[in-house]
Amino acid sequence: MDYLQIQGIKSLNGTIEISGAKNASLPLIAMTILAKNSVSIKNLPDVVDIKTLLKLLTNLGATCDFHDDKVLVDTSTITQTKATYDIVKTMRASILVLGPILARFGHCEVSLPGGCAIGQRPIDLHLKALEQMGAKININAGYVEASAPNGLKGCNINFDKITVTGTANIVMAAALADGNTTITNAAREPEVVQLCEILNANGVQIDGIGTAILTVHGTAGKCIDIKEFSVIPDRIEAGTYLCAGAITRCELSLSKVEPKHLGAVLSKLEEMGSSFTITEDTITIHPSQDIKPVKIVTQEYPAFPTDMQAQFLALATQADGVSIIEERLFENRFMHVSELQRMGADITLSGNIATVNGKNQLCGTDVMATDLRASSALVLAALVAEGKTDIHRIYHLDRGYDRLKEKLEAVGAKIQRLKE
Repeated sequence: MDYLQIQGIKSLNGTIEISGAKNASLPLIAMTILAKNSVSIKNLPDVVDIKTLLKLLTNLGATCDFHDDKVLVDTSTITQTKATYDIVKTMRASILVLGPILARFGHCEVSLPGGCAIGQRPIDLHLKALEQMGAKININAGYVEASAPNGLKGCNINFDKITVTGTANIVMAAALADGNTTITNAAREPEVVQLCEILNANGVQIDGIGTAILTVHGTAGKCIDIKEFSVIPDRIEAGTYLCAGAITRCELSLSKVEPKHLGAVLSKLEEMGSSFTITEDTITIHPSQDIKPVKIVTQEYPAFPTDMQAQFLALATQADGVSIIEERLFENRFMHVSELQRMGADITLSGNIATVNGKNQLCGTDVMATDLRASSALVLAALVAEGKTDIHRIYHLDRGYDRLKEKLEAVGAKIQRLKE
Protein backbone atom coordinates (compact mmCIF):
# COMPACT_ATOMS: atom_id res chain seq x y z
CA MET A 1 0.00 0.00 0.00
CA ASP A 2 1.28 3.46 -0.89
CA TYR A 3 1.70 6.44 1.41
CA LEU A 4 2.80 10.05 0.97
CA GLN A 5 5.77 11.50 2.78
CA ILE A 6 5.87 15.29 2.93
CA GLN A 7 8.67 17.47 4.27
CA GLY A 8 7.03 20.59 5.66
CA ILE A 9 7.83 24.30 5.68
CA LYS A 10 8.95 24.57 2.06
CA SER A 11 8.29 27.57 -0.18
CA LEU A 12 5.84 27.05 -3.04
CA ASN A 13 5.75 28.97 -6.29
CA GLY A 14 4.41 28.41 -9.78
CA THR A 15 1.29 27.38 -11.66
CA ILE A 16 -0.95 24.35 -11.17
CA GLU A 17 -3.19 23.18 -14.01
CA ILE A 18 -6.63 22.15 -12.81
CA SER A 19 -8.04 18.85 -14.10
CA GLY A 20 -11.58 18.05 -15.10
CA ALA A 21 -14.10 17.70 -12.29
CA LYS A 22 -14.52 14.19 -10.93
CA ASN A 23 -17.99 15.03 -9.61
CA ALA A 24 -19.06 16.24 -13.05
CA SER A 25 -17.42 13.37 -14.93
CA LEU A 26 -19.32 10.60 -13.12
CA PRO A 27 -22.89 11.61 -14.10
CA LEU A 28 -21.67 12.52 -17.60
CA ILE A 29 -20.22 9.04 -18.06
CA ALA A 30 -23.49 7.52 -16.79
CA MET A 31 -25.33 9.78 -19.25
CA THR A 32 -23.71 7.93 -22.18
CA ILE A 33 -26.19 5.09 -21.47
CA LEU A 34 -28.82 7.38 -23.05
CA ALA A 35 -26.85 7.73 -26.29
CA LYS A 36 -27.32 5.85 -29.55
CA ASN A 37 -23.82 6.80 -30.70
CA SER A 38 -20.29 6.46 -29.35
CA VAL A 39 -19.68 9.41 -27.04
CA SER A 40 -16.34 11.21 -26.75
CA ILE A 41 -15.65 12.97 -23.44
CA LYS A 42 -12.59 15.19 -23.03
CA ASN A 43 -10.83 16.63 -19.96
CA LEU A 44 -11.48 13.62 -17.72
CA PRO A 45 -9.32 13.42 -14.58
CA ASP A 46 -7.13 10.34 -14.20
CA VAL A 47 -8.58 9.20 -10.86
CA VAL A 48 -9.78 5.89 -9.46
CA ASP A 49 -13.49 6.80 -9.32
CA ILE A 50 -13.55 7.42 -13.09
CA LYS A 51 -11.92 4.06 -13.79
CA THR A 52 -14.38 2.35 -11.43
CA LEU A 53 -17.42 3.69 -13.28
CA LEU A 54 -15.91 2.83 -16.67
CA LYS A 55 -15.29 -0.70 -15.37
CA LEU A 56 -18.94 -0.89 -14.32
CA LEU A 57 -20.07 0.11 -17.82
CA THR A 58 -17.66 -2.41 -19.34
CA ASN A 59 -19.14 -5.14 -17.15
CA LEU A 60 -22.56 -4.20 -18.50
CA GLY A 61 -21.27 -4.74 -22.04
CA ALA A 62 -20.25 -1.23 -23.08
CA THR A 63 -16.88 -0.51 -24.66
CA CYS A 64 -14.73 2.19 -23.07
CA ASP A 65 -11.45 3.44 -24.51
CA PHE A 66 -9.75 5.77 -21.98
CA HIS A 67 -6.46 7.43 -22.99
CA ASP A 68 -4.82 10.49 -21.46
CA ASP A 69 -7.77 12.74 -20.55
CA LYS A 70 -10.23 11.45 -23.13
CA VAL A 71 -12.63 8.52 -23.22
CA LEU A 72 -14.75 7.07 -26.01
CA VAL A 73 -17.80 5.23 -24.65
CA ASP A 74 -20.11 3.06 -26.73
CA THR A 75 -23.13 1.85 -24.75
CA SER A 76 -24.95 0.40 -27.78
CA THR A 77 -23.33 -2.94 -26.93
CA ILE A 78 -24.77 -3.15 -23.39
CA THR A 79 -26.18 -6.64 -22.79
CA GLN A 80 -26.48 -6.67 -18.99
CA THR A 81 -28.58 -4.41 -16.76
CA LYS A 82 -27.27 -5.56 -13.37
CA ALA A 83 -24.70 -3.41 -11.56
CA THR A 84 -23.14 -5.87 -9.15
CA TYR A 85 -22.04 -5.32 -5.56
CA ASP A 86 -18.34 -5.90 -6.24
CA ILE A 87 -18.25 -2.65 -8.22
CA VAL A 88 -20.89 -0.56 -6.47
CA LYS A 89 -19.40 -1.20 -3.01
CA THR A 90 -16.24 0.69 -3.99
CA MET A 91 -18.03 3.87 -5.07
CA ARG A 92 -21.44 5.13 -4.01
CA ALA A 93 -21.79 7.22 -7.18
CA SER A 94 -22.34 3.96 -9.08
CA ILE A 95 -26.02 4.47 -8.26
CA LEU A 96 -25.97 7.05 -11.08
CA VAL A 97 -26.51 4.24 -13.60
CA LEU A 98 -29.91 3.39 -12.09
CA GLY A 99 -31.91 6.17 -13.79
CA PRO A 100 -30.45 5.91 -17.29
CA ILE A 101 -30.46 2.08 -17.42
CA LEU A 102 -34.08 1.95 -16.28
CA ALA A 103 -35.10 4.67 -18.74
CA ARG A 104 -33.41 2.95 -21.69
CA PHE A 105 -34.03 -0.74 -21.03
CA GLY A 106 -37.12 -0.74 -18.82
CA HIS A 107 -35.50 -2.81 -16.10
CA CYS A 108 -32.35 -2.90 -14.02
CA GLU A 109 -30.77 -4.26 -10.86
CA VAL A 110 -28.33 -2.07 -8.97
CA SER A 111 -26.66 -3.08 -5.75
CA LEU A 112 -27.44 -0.89 -2.75
CA PRO A 113 -24.40 1.34 -2.19
CA GLY A 114 -24.07 0.50 1.51
CA GLY A 115 -22.28 2.63 4.09
CA CYS A 116 -20.20 5.74 3.62
CA ALA A 117 -17.34 6.96 5.80
CA ILE A 118 -18.59 10.54 6.05
CA GLY A 119 -22.19 9.65 6.90
CA GLN A 120 -25.43 8.28 5.57
CA ARG A 121 -26.37 9.14 2.00
CA PRO A 122 -29.58 7.18 1.45
CA ILE A 123 -31.06 6.73 -2.00
CA ASP A 124 -34.69 6.79 -0.89
CA LEU A 125 -35.24 10.09 -2.70
CA HIS A 126 -34.05 8.50 -5.97
CA LEU A 127 -36.37 5.53 -5.56
CA LYS A 128 -39.40 7.57 -4.52
CA ALA A 129 -39.00 9.79 -7.61
CA LEU A 130 -38.68 6.79 -9.94
CA GLU A 131 -41.83 5.30 -8.45
CA GLN A 132 -43.62 8.55 -9.16
CA MET A 133 -42.51 8.13 -12.76
CA GLY A 134 -44.18 4.72 -12.89
CA ALA A 135 -41.34 2.38 -11.95
CA LYS A 136 -41.92 -0.69 -9.84
CA ILE A 137 -39.23 -0.83 -7.15
CA ASN A 138 -38.32 -3.86 -5.05
CA ILE A 139 -35.40 -4.28 -2.64
CA ASN A 140 -34.21 -7.87 -2.74
CA ALA A 141 -31.03 -9.43 -1.34
CA GLY A 142 -29.20 -6.10 -1.24
CA TYR A 143 -30.24 -5.03 -4.75
CA VAL A 144 -32.62 -2.40 -6.06
CA GLU A 145 -34.78 -4.19 -8.64
CA ALA A 146 -36.56 -1.66 -10.84
CA SER A 147 -38.85 -2.19 -13.80
CA ALA A 148 -40.82 0.05 -16.13
CA PRO A 149 -41.86 -2.22 -19.04
CA ASN A 150 -44.00 0.52 -20.57
CA GLY A 151 -41.38 3.21 -20.05
CA LEU A 152 -41.15 6.00 -17.49
CA LYS A 153 -43.78 8.74 -17.45
CA GLY A 154 -43.19 12.43 -16.89
CA CYS A 155 -44.54 13.83 -13.61
CA ASN A 156 -43.97 16.45 -10.92
CA ILE A 157 -41.26 15.57 -8.40
CA ASN A 158 -40.55 17.57 -5.26
CA PHE A 159 -37.41 16.53 -3.42
CA ASP A 160 -37.80 16.74 0.35
CA LYS A 161 -34.14 17.79 0.54
CA ILE A 162 -31.57 18.83 -2.01
CA THR A 163 -29.73 15.83 -3.45
CA VAL A 164 -27.01 16.25 -6.06
CA THR A 165 -26.83 12.60 -7.11
CA GLY A 166 -30.61 12.27 -6.90
CA THR A 167 -31.13 15.28 -9.16
CA ALA A 168 -28.67 13.91 -11.72
CA ASN A 169 -30.23 10.45 -11.62
CA ILE A 170 -33.78 11.71 -12.15
CA VAL A 171 -32.76 14.18 -14.86
CA MET A 172 -31.25 11.28 -16.80
CA ALA A 173 -34.30 9.08 -16.19
CA ALA A 174 -36.61 11.90 -17.28
CA ALA A 175 -34.59 12.46 -20.47
CA LEU A 176 -36.08 9.32 -22.06
CA ALA A 177 -39.43 9.45 -20.25
CA ASP A 178 -42.77 9.98 -21.99
CA GLY A 179 -43.86 13.54 -21.25
CA ASN A 180 -42.45 16.33 -19.12
CA THR A 181 -40.91 15.94 -15.69
CA THR A 182 -40.63 18.92 -13.35
CA ILE A 183 -38.15 18.58 -10.49
CA THR A 184 -38.60 21.02 -7.62
CA ASN A 185 -35.83 21.62 -5.05
CA ALA A 186 -33.27 20.44 -7.58
CA ALA A 187 -29.55 20.73 -6.86
CA ARG A 188 -27.87 23.72 -8.51
CA GLU A 189 -24.25 22.55 -8.36
CA PRO A 190 -22.15 23.27 -11.49
CA GLU A 191 -21.80 19.52 -12.02
CA VAL A 192 -25.60 19.15 -12.28
CA VAL A 193 -25.78 22.23 -14.49
CA GLN A 194 -23.28 20.76 -16.96
CA LEU A 195 -25.23 17.50 -17.17
CA CYS A 196 -28.37 19.47 -18.00
CA GLU A 197 -26.55 21.66 -20.52
CA ILE A 198 -25.12 18.65 -22.38
CA LEU A 199 -28.52 16.95 -22.56
CA ASN A 200 -30.17 20.22 -23.60
CA ALA A 201 -27.64 20.68 -26.41
CA ASN A 202 -28.20 17.16 -27.71
CA GLY A 203 -31.92 16.72 -28.10
CA VAL A 204 -33.43 16.79 -24.60
CA GLN A 205 -34.99 20.17 -23.86
CA ILE A 206 -34.50 21.21 -20.23
CA ASP A 207 -35.96 24.42 -18.83
CA GLY A 208 -34.70 26.18 -15.70
CA ILE A 209 -31.07 25.02 -15.90
CA GLY A 210 -29.14 26.44 -12.95
CA THR A 211 -32.29 27.00 -10.87
CA ALA A 212 -34.06 24.93 -8.23
CA ILE A 213 -36.87 24.02 -10.65
CA LEU A 214 -36.01 21.93 -13.69
CA THR A 215 -38.42 20.78 -16.40
CA VAL A 216 -37.17 17.93 -18.56
CA HIS A 217 -38.99 17.27 -21.84
CA GLY A 218 -38.62 13.53 -22.38
CA THR A 219 -38.01 11.83 -25.72
CA ALA A 220 -40.53 9.01 -25.11
CA GLY A 221 -37.84 6.33 -25.13
CA LYS A 222 -35.77 7.56 -28.06
CA CYS A 223 -32.03 7.49 -27.43
CA ILE A 224 -30.11 10.63 -28.32
CA ASP A 225 -27.06 11.55 -30.38
CA ILE A 226 -24.46 13.16 -28.09
CA LYS A 227 -21.65 15.24 -29.59
CA GLU A 228 -18.14 15.41 -28.13
CA PHE A 229 -17.78 17.66 -25.08
CA SER A 230 -15.29 18.59 -22.34
CA VAL A 231 -15.76 18.24 -18.59
CA ILE A 232 -15.76 21.46 -16.54
CA PRO A 233 -12.75 22.21 -14.28
CA ASP A 234 -12.72 20.68 -10.79
CA ARG A 235 -13.73 23.44 -8.38
CA ILE A 236 -12.81 21.35 -5.32
CA GLU A 237 -9.33 20.59 -6.64
CA ALA A 238 -8.94 24.31 -7.39
CA GLY A 239 -10.11 25.25 -3.90
CA THR A 240 -7.67 22.78 -2.36
CA TYR A 241 -4.68 24.31 -4.15
CA LEU A 242 -5.83 27.82 -3.25
CA CYS A 243 -5.76 26.66 0.36
CA ALA A 244 -2.24 25.32 -0.25
CA GLY A 245 -1.16 28.83 -1.24
CA ALA A 246 -2.95 30.37 1.73
CA ILE A 247 -1.61 27.96 4.37
CA THR A 248 2.00 28.19 3.13
CA ARG A 249 1.66 31.97 2.60
CA CYS A 250 3.01 31.50 -0.93
CA GLU A 251 1.73 32.91 -4.20
CA LEU A 252 0.30 30.21 -6.44
CA SER A 253 -1.46 30.43 -9.78
CA LEU A 254 -4.13 28.10 -11.13
CA SER A 255 -4.79 27.60 -14.84
CA LYS A 256 -7.75 26.01 -16.65
CA VAL A 257 -10.03 26.96 -13.76
CA GLU A 258 -13.58 28.34 -13.67
CA PRO A 259 -13.60 31.25 -11.16
CA LYS A 260 -17.41 31.57 -11.30
CA HIS A 261 -17.73 28.18 -9.57
CA LEU A 262 -15.57 29.24 -6.62
CA GLY A 263 -17.49 32.22 -5.26
CA ALA A 264 -17.98 30.97 -1.69
CA VAL A 265 -14.43 29.63 -1.44
CA LEU A 266 -12.85 32.86 -2.70
CA SER A 267 -15.04 34.89 -0.36
CA LYS A 268 -13.88 32.95 2.72
CA LEU A 269 -10.24 33.14 1.66
CA GLU A 270 -10.64 36.90 1.30
CA GLU A 271 -12.08 37.04 4.84
CA MET A 272 -8.94 35.23 5.97
CA GLY A 273 -6.74 37.90 4.35
CA SER A 274 -5.94 36.62 0.87
CA SER A 275 -6.43 38.60 -2.33
CA PHE A 276 -6.61 37.41 -5.93
CA THR A 277 -5.81 38.24 -9.53
CA ILE A 278 -8.50 36.62 -11.66
CA THR A 279 -8.91 36.23 -15.42
CA GLU A 280 -11.41 34.19 -17.43
CA ASP A 281 -9.66 30.88 -16.65
CA THR A 282 -6.87 31.66 -14.15
CA ILE A 283 -6.66 32.57 -10.48
CA THR A 284 -3.54 33.75 -8.64
CA ILE A 285 -3.72 33.85 -4.86
CA HIS A 286 -1.82 36.54 -2.98
CA PRO A 287 -1.94 35.17 0.58
CA SER A 288 -1.71 37.18 3.76
CA GLN A 289 1.19 36.64 6.11
CA ASP A 290 -1.29 37.03 8.97
CA ILE A 291 -4.18 34.62 8.47
CA LYS A 292 -7.44 35.75 10.04
CA PRO A 293 -9.90 33.40 11.76
CA VAL A 294 -13.14 32.57 9.99
CA LYS A 295 -16.66 31.27 10.55
CA ILE A 296 -17.92 28.71 8.03
CA VAL A 297 -21.23 26.88 7.61
CA THR A 298 -21.40 24.19 4.93
CA GLN A 299 -24.52 24.20 2.77
CA GLU A 300 -25.61 23.33 -0.74
CA TYR A 301 -24.31 25.31 -3.72
CA PRO A 302 -23.91 28.25 -4.13
CA ALA A 303 -23.10 28.35 -0.39
CA PHE A 304 -19.86 27.02 1.08
CA PRO A 305 -19.22 23.42 -0.13
CA THR A 306 -18.93 20.55 2.32
CA ASP A 307 -16.14 19.19 0.12
CA MET A 308 -13.96 22.17 1.17
CA GLN A 309 -14.67 21.96 4.90
CA ALA A 310 -11.68 19.77 5.77
CA GLN A 311 -9.20 21.92 3.82
CA PHE A 312 -10.37 25.12 5.53
CA LEU A 313 -10.22 23.42 8.91
CA ALA A 314 -6.54 22.69 8.25
CA LEU A 315 -6.03 26.30 7.12
CA ALA A 316 -7.74 27.57 10.29
CA THR A 317 -5.04 25.94 12.44
CA GLN A 318 -2.69 28.63 11.10
CA ALA A 319 -5.07 31.57 11.71
CA ASP A 320 -4.47 34.07 14.50
CA GLY A 321 -7.58 33.44 16.61
CA VAL A 322 -10.61 31.21 16.95
CA SER A 323 -12.39 29.81 13.88
CA ILE A 324 -15.81 28.12 13.97
CA ILE A 325 -16.71 25.53 11.30
CA GLU A 326 -20.21 24.07 11.24
CA GLU A 327 -20.93 20.98 9.12
CA ARG A 328 -24.61 20.84 8.16
CA LEU A 329 -24.64 18.23 5.39
CA PHE A 330 -22.92 15.11 6.75
CA GLU A 331 -22.99 13.87 10.32
CA ASN A 332 -19.57 12.23 10.37
CA ARG A 333 -17.34 14.53 8.40
CA PHE A 334 -14.88 15.53 11.10
CA MET A 335 -12.83 12.32 11.19
CA HIS A 336 -9.76 14.28 10.09
CA VAL A 337 -9.84 16.26 13.35
CA SER A 338 -8.18 13.51 15.41
CA GLU A 339 -5.40 13.23 12.84
CA LEU A 340 -4.82 16.99 12.83
CA GLN A 341 -4.74 16.89 16.62
CA ARG A 342 -1.96 14.31 16.38
CA MET A 343 -0.01 16.95 14.47
CA GLY A 344 -0.56 19.54 17.21
CA ALA A 345 -3.80 21.24 16.15
CA ASP A 346 -5.98 22.68 18.92
CA ILE A 347 -9.48 21.69 17.81
CA THR A 348 -12.59 21.06 19.92
CA LEU A 349 -15.59 19.18 18.57
CA SER A 350 -19.16 19.67 19.79
CA GLY A 351 -21.65 17.79 17.63
CA ASN A 352 -21.44 19.19 14.13
CA ILE A 353 -19.32 22.21 15.11
CA ALA A 354 -15.52 22.36 15.21
CA THR A 355 -13.79 25.16 17.13
CA VAL A 356 -10.22 25.74 15.96
CA ASN A 357 -7.93 27.66 18.29
CA GLY A 358 -5.07 29.04 16.23
CA LYS A 359 -2.29 29.58 15.63
CA ASN A 360 -0.73 26.12 16.05
CA GLN A 361 2.77 25.01 15.17
CA LEU A 362 2.10 21.64 13.57
CA CYS A 363 4.60 18.81 13.80
CA GLY A 364 5.13 16.04 11.29
CA THR A 365 4.05 12.56 12.31
CA ASP A 366 2.21 9.49 11.01
CA VAL A 367 -1.42 10.20 10.12
CA MET A 368 -4.16 8.23 8.42
CA ALA A 369 -6.53 9.42 5.71
CA THR A 370 -10.17 8.59 6.47
CA ASP A 371 -11.92 9.90 3.35
CA LEU A 372 -11.18 11.79 0.14
CA ARG A 373 -11.29 15.39 1.39
CA ALA A 374 -9.80 14.51 4.79
CA SER A 375 -6.79 13.26 2.83
CA SER A 376 -6.24 16.66 1.24
CA ALA A 377 -6.56 18.39 4.62
CA LEU A 378 -3.71 16.26 5.94
CA VAL A 379 -1.61 17.16 2.88
CA LEU A 380 -2.18 20.87 3.55
CA ALA A 381 -1.26 20.49 7.22
CA ALA A 382 1.88 18.54 6.28
CA LEU A 383 3.04 21.36 4.02
CA VAL A 384 3.48 23.66 7.05
CA ALA A 385 4.38 21.09 9.71
CA GLU A 386 7.89 20.86 11.14
CA GLY A 387 9.61 17.70 9.94
CA LYS A 388 8.20 14.84 7.91
CA THR A 389 4.60 13.71 7.77
CA ASP A 390 3.67 10.25 6.53
CA ILE A 391 0.08 10.11 5.26
CA HIS A 392 -1.24 6.56 5.10
CA ARG A 393 -4.26 5.09 3.28
CA ILE A 394 -3.93 7.52 0.38
CA TYR A 395 -6.14 5.33 -1.78
CA HIS A 396 -8.79 7.78 -0.58
CA LEU A 397 -6.80 10.60 -2.18
CA ASP A 398 -6.42 8.66 -5.43
CA ARG A 399 -10.20 8.55 -5.80
CA GLY A 400 -10.49 12.24 -6.57
CA TYR A 401 -7.17 14.08 -7.04
CA ASP A 402 -5.45 13.79 -10.41
CA ARG A 403 -1.63 13.61 -10.01
CA LEU A 404 -1.59 15.56 -6.72
CA LYS A 405 1.95 14.49 -5.89
CA GLU A 406 3.28 15.61 -9.29
CA LYS A 407 1.39 18.90 -9.23
CA LEU A 408 2.62 19.88 -5.77
CA GLU A 409 6.15 18.73 -6.54
CA ALA A 410 6.20 20.97 -9.63
CA VAL A 411 5.54 24.07 -7.48
CA GLY A 412 8.21 23.26 -4.92
CA ALA A 413 6.74 20.85 -2.38
CA LYS A 414 9.01 18.10 -1.12
CA ILE A 415 6.70 15.13 -1.48
CA GLN A 416 7.29 11.45 -2.17
CA ARG A 417 5.01 8.50 -2.85
CA LEU A 418 6.41 5.47 -1.05
CA LYS A 419 5.47 1.86 -0.35
CA GLU A 420 4.52 0.66 3.13
